[in-house]
Amino acid sequence: GEIYRRAKVEEGYNASRFLRMLGEHGPVETARRLIHGNQPSEGFNTLALKRRWDLTVEMHVLDPRFETLFTDDEREHCRDGLLTHGCDESRLPPW
Repeated sequence: GEIYRRAKVEEGYNASRFLRMLGEHGPVETARRLIHGNQPSEGFNTLALKRRWDLTVEMHVLDPRFETLFTDDEREHCRDGLLTHGCDESRLPPW
């Protein structure tokens, strides 16, 4: 819920679908569902336009604190997605 709260307070983005998914699936499964979609999620696109990479699920998947929760392929997918959509590599956690 922390990402949701910060996105709402700091960017005025009400990620109600994300919050609903958290309640239904928990944080790890929600992250997996969002990152494995055929296209970037609405939330990712909204936050990318605002250049708020720090609020994306993808950036949280890369956070070293959560490294053991996701596969290397999932982490690489998130890294590639962030870079492809304009995130500067210097903003990413060390790989």
